[in-house]
Amino acid sequence: MSEVALFGAAAVPGPGVLSAQSGYPDPAAFGQDPWWLVVGKAVAVFAFLVLTVLVAILVERKILARMQMRVGPNRVGPRGLLQSLADGVKLALKEGIVPAGVDKPIYVLAPIIATVPALMAFAVIPLGPVVSVFGHDTPLQLTDLPVAVLYILAATSIGVYGIVLAGWASGSTYPLLGGLRSTAQVISYEIAMALSFAAVFLLSGTLSTSGIVAAQDGTWYVFLLLPSFLIYVTSMVGETNRAPFDLPEAEGELVGGFHTEYSSLKFAMFMLAEYVNMVTVSALATTLFLGGWRAPWPLNMWEGANSGWVPLLWFVLKVWGFLFLFIWLRGTLPRLRYDQFMNLGWKVLIPVALGWIMVVAVIRVLRLEGLDRWQIVLAAAGVVVALAVPSLLWNRMNAGRLRPTGTPGGAAVAAATEQPFDPMAGGFPVPPMPGQTLPPRRRRTPVAAAAEGGRRVDPTTEENRDA
Repeated sequence: MSEVALFGAAAVPGPGVLSAQSGYPDPAAFGQDPWWLVVGKAVAVFAFLVLTVLVAILVERKILARMQMRVGPNRVGPRGLLQSLADGVKLALKEGIVPAGVDKPIYVLAPIIATVPALMAFAVIPLGPVVSVFGHDTPLQLTDLPVAVLYILAATSIGVYGIVLAGWASGSTYPLLGGLRSTAQVISYEIAMALSFAAVFLLSGTLSTSGIVAAQDGTWYVFLLLPSFLIYVTSMVGETNRAPFDLPEAEGELVGGFHTEYSSLKFAMFMLAEYVNMVTVSALATTLFLGGWRAPWPLNMWEGANSGWVPLLWFVLKVWGFLFLFIWLRGTLPRLRYDQFMNLGWKVLIPVALGWIMVVAVIRVLRLEGLDRWQIVLAAAGVVVALAVPSLLWNRMNAGRLRPTGTPGGAAVAAATEQPFDPMAGGFPVPPMPGQTLPPRRRRTPVAAAAEGGRRVDPTTEENRDA
């Protein structure tokens, strides 16, 4: 079934819109470039990702140091600018240690599975309009597909198998727990992410990335689809295992998570995959909601702002805006508890995304029926839904807290918490769940502790006499 039959002819940009004359690439033009140009664009995309990762690591360390009133890297190179390169060389030269109990083939393959799909997903991201390279007109995009956004979603999903297999193949408890957490995390947040895409598909009438950019020629979707944008931004942080959603590699709980048993280049590949995924999801957010490579207002009034190589600058600036958001969240928010994390994904993001899709579908039908000022109606509905989400989030996050007996649900919560909580009931310490409290702790003196252990303690010593 064609896109026209699926979404309706009125919403699909025609061939005259997606043309080199308008700056948008014609989908039929992909695959027509000479081999040397295809290889050159592939190398350029790879170099762009690697250089962005090196700069992002340095910028993150500098910004976090600034937020925490520290200096940050300042030794290697002028003002520490070569610190990321030095760290990469150090990881390459370190000895690769393989523990004795690992499943070696999967242990070695896991970092590759995590890294390669992260690089492949960037192939369909449009970096700019049609430009001339050595006399050949070509779009600043490696390729495009009729289902390009679904291709990105599939590629990032495959990358998670690298994390899961790394935790399983390490033959250790904490990496296994990190891999299991990653599985639950990706299932939860990729559903919400895919549902946020559905509203974009309904409004643009295409799944092609270049087509979605073309559909935002007048108004960016961040204004028309605000709930989808907020859901996607939340999901992309969970998708990339970044704070406050870095549960698969929580250092305080899992030592290092799924990559605890990795070192040298294998560990560097996991780090590269994480940062490349950050760049990919940031570029996808730019493409779907911020007009892609199009210049922001009022710069778009300049005739040359959306032609030639200049749009590449707007694209990079938008991507770095999202990368700064990643860094800001890491330096600001504490890690969520695991039950809060699951409640956010399953009980807040997914229901809101489903309800918002219904709203967008209704407004789309009204638009096809001739509704005037449908953009104002859609933007107003998006603001209402976005304002209603914090109250729903607050209720879900506080669902397990104690309430006074006179309030709704207070008696049930009080009855459920009447039984004393024993953290050692199962033979090993268990943290209290929401609504449970630890029993009061009685401080034992060294004399009493020794007496319980059957040892004699001299009460004349200064330490025991003070106790």
